[in-house]
This record gives sequence, C-alpha cells and structure tokens, in this order.
Amino acid sequence: MTTSTTSQSSAAAPLIDLQALVVAVRRRRRLWCLVALLGLLAGVAVAVLRPPSPSAVTKVLVAHQEDQPNDTGTLIRTDVELLRTTRIASEALRSLKSRENPEDFMADYRGTGVTNNLLRIDVTADSDQEAAARAGALADAFVADHVRRMRERAKAEAKALLDQRDRMREELVQVNGEIGDGPAGSGPKESARTETLFARRAELTTRIADFGQRAEEARVGTPRLVAGTQVVDAPRAVRHSLPKAAVTNAGIGLVLGLVLGLAVAAVGSVVADRPVLRRDVAANLGASVIAELRHVPRRPVWQLPRTRAARARLTTTLARTVRGSSEPVSLLELGCAHSASTIALDVAEELAAQGPVVVVDGLPGPQLAGRRPQPGAPDVVSGEGAATVPHEVRRLGVGSVGPGTAWTDLRFLGGQAVLVVRAGHGSAAWLHTVARQLADLDIPVLGVVLIDPDPRDRTDGTLWDGPHTALRGPAPRPARHNGRGLLRTERSPVPAARVPDSDQEAR
Repeated sequence: MTTSTTSQSSAAAPLIDLQALVVAVRRRRRLWCLVALLGLLAGVAVAVLRPPSPSAVTKVLVAHQEDQPNDTGTLIRTDVELLRTTRIASEALRSLKSRENPEDFMADYRGTGVTNNLLRIDVTADSDQEAAARAGALADAFVADHVRRMRERAKAEAKALLDQRDRMREELVQVNGEIGDGPAGSGPKESARTETLFARRAELTTRIADFGQRAEEARVGTPRLVAGTQVVDAPRAVRHSLPKAAVTNAGIGLVLGLVLGLAVAAVGSVVADRPVLRRDVAANLGASVIAELRHVPRRPVWQLPRTRAARARLTTTLARTVRGSSEPVSLLELGCAHSASTIALDVAEELAAQGPVVVVDGLPGPQLAGRRPQPGAPDVVSGEGAATVPHEVRRLGVGSVGPGTAWTDLRFLGGQAVLVVRAGHGSAAWLHTVARQLADLDIPVLGVVLIDPDPRDRTDGTLWDGPHTALRGPAPRPARHNGRGLLRTERSPVPAARVPDSDQEAR
C-alpha cells in the first residue's frame, strides 16, 4: 500500500517542483559560493598575471562628400573597414620603416566609429612609445588615402563634366553654322526649322554653362573636404590602472562564477532527485515526519539555547515512544550516523531513570563503538552481544539503512523503527527501497526524524491517506504465534507529536 500510494502521488506531481528545486539549490550554497569565489579569484589573477598590452589611441575627423543629417553611420563603417586593409597597413609600415607583415600588423589595431564623422584608432605594441608612433602612422596613412581618393574622385568627375561640355560646344558650333547659312526658302517649313535651331542653340548654351559650373564646383569642393579630414586628437598612450582592472575582472568573474555555480547546482539537484522538503521525504518513505533537529556537530563547542531545547524535546518525545512500545525500538539512520548515535545515547539516558537500558550498536562505523565510556552513560553492546542482554533490560537499537545494509539483521535491532534521515541525502529511489525493505521485514515505521531540515520549509510532513502510512491511532499489528499455537494481535503505539524546528518555533 505504501508503494502504490507513493506512485499515485508521484504521478500527479509536476515534472519539476520549483519549490523543491529552490530549496535544493539553496542547500548547495557552498558549491555555488565556492564557484563564485573561484571566478572572482580567477578574474583578479588574470588582471595581475596578464596585464593589458601597451596601447595608444588617436582620433580622426573624416569629411565625406555624401554627408547627410540622417546618415545611419554607413559612411563611417566604410571608413573603419578601409582602415583594416593591407594598403593602409602597408603605407603605415612604410612610414615607420618596418618590415613587419601587413596582415600581422592589422591584428594589432582596430578602428571604431564614434560618430558619423569621427574615427577612433586603437593600437597595441610592445611599448607606449611604439604604440603612439604606430597610431600616428596609421592616422596619417588613412588621412592621406582618404584625401587621395577624394581628389581622384573630384578630378574624374570634373573631367567627365568638361568632356560633356566640349561635346556640346562642338554641337553648338554646328547649330550656329546652320543658322548662319540661313533658310533655303521663305515657306512655313523653313521658318519652323529656323525656330528649332535657335531653341537648340539656347539649350546647348545653357547646358554648356551648367557643366562648366559643375566642374568648377567639383574642383572647388575638394579642398574643403581635404581640409575637413584631419587628426583632431594626437596619438597618446593609454594608461591602465591595475586596481581598476582587477576590480573589473573580479566583478565579471564573480558574476560568471555565480551563474555557473547556480546552473550546476540546479542541474545536479534535478538529476540527483534527492528529496529535501519534509512532504517529499514523508511521501517517499511512507511515514510521517514526527520531529526535526539540526545537524549535531561531532565536537559541539557551543549551541544555541533553542537548539538545546529542540534536542531535549526530541529526546523526551522519542523516550515516550520507546516506553509505550511493546517491542524494542531501533533508530535507523540514513546519512546522519553521528546524529543518530547522539540521539540514541540521549534517549537511553532518559530511559535509564526508570530502569536499565542497553544500546545495541548496529552501525557500520565507530560512532558508538569508538566512544569513550563515561560514568553514568548507558552500556553499548555490539549486535553479536545483543543475545546476552537479559530480557528485563530495555534495548534500544541503532542501525543504518544506507546502501550496503544487511536488511535481515534489522529485525535483531528492534521490532519497530524510527527513521533518522538527513534531508537531501538519499535519492527518491533509495527512500522507496528503504520503505519497501522495511515493509517486507514487517518492521513498522513509527515516524521519521528529519535531520538538518531547511529552515524555510513550510510543507507538511504528515501523511493523511491511510492507516499504514499515517499512524493517527493504535494500528493493528500482524497476527503472531505465541509459542502455544495461538494467534495474538498487537497494536502499535501512538506516535509522539511532531517536534517543530527551532527556527520555525522562533518564527
């Protein structure tokens, strides 16, 4: 029934639970904070170990014959591309008397159109003086090339206009000759022809004057454009500030590292599918969350009063549950062996006030076996020594349900169990495995103690959809043989109330 109920709830769940995703990413803050810190340090290291090359900058005012107020920057973009040509690069290298390859030189500079008529040239070199010299040579080469192209264009335009004017002059001479010869007769046809010749002569005269004026304007306009194209900002070395570069690179590295860390944490959380919210842990284990506790450090130096109070309430709750149980109870941990052993010792000390108690150590590690015996502390025996414990001595088992668990040995730790699970440790598939194995072993789960829960979790960890998954009263135990051939039915005790987290109680 636990498996079917969980399957139905999982089928109705959305593909990606955003709330669980946010909580899982927030719990992995060490990861993305570490990646962000590495990005910050990498940015600082790049600024220190790879400082920018010496560079220089200059600005050139470029005058165009086709300048228009509504120009979208096409002309200045053309100038930028012309700057990155082998012709200008070769002219600049020739003026510098350098034998460097023009293609290699083009990789050391770039042009940027600041406005429609302002071109900025940035050059890098081995030193500031060399960078300034190269920037000046490039600016002069570009200005000379631009002036030469304007002059050649104006010269070609003026020549074309003058050639057209000369052809029209020749035609005008022919028209004047025909007019000078006079009409052959005095009829209407001769009069119309004469009028046509005079009209043609007037048109040719006007056009000849127009072409001459346009050719003159082409020649006159070129000096204006030439004078308008000049270097307006002399080449100068660009000073680089190491602290400013380090701060800038550190900020960029921090942002990139933070984004990368968050992405890795989010993808890892989705792929790992490790329940964090108490509702998901309860749904996958098929048992309600009855208590919560923060992670118990191995060497507690100082704890908040609220944490100590929550730990005391948890001890009281579990001790009450163990007293009311008709069978030995075991604490089965998943991802929190130290916390489970500490809780077991606290509960055993609480129970020792009413009679002898023995803690049965079924943990794979030295959490209990490696402890130094203290005066007044309950006795701890191994799983092999549990058979020698007298029946009148109360037993409290501590075991593990992690990967590699010997499931059949869990029956010797206790007939009932309380799961001590660390939030976000086990995957959903493994939590299903734990619930299925305990059900096959006929070990009812009294509840789940959630270790290290998310303090902002507002979900409910109580299951309300069946007596076998939400023990709201005495649940019937399976019938057992009492040794004389008779069947006996037992009922499980009522689980203790859920202990709220200290942070939630404070809120």
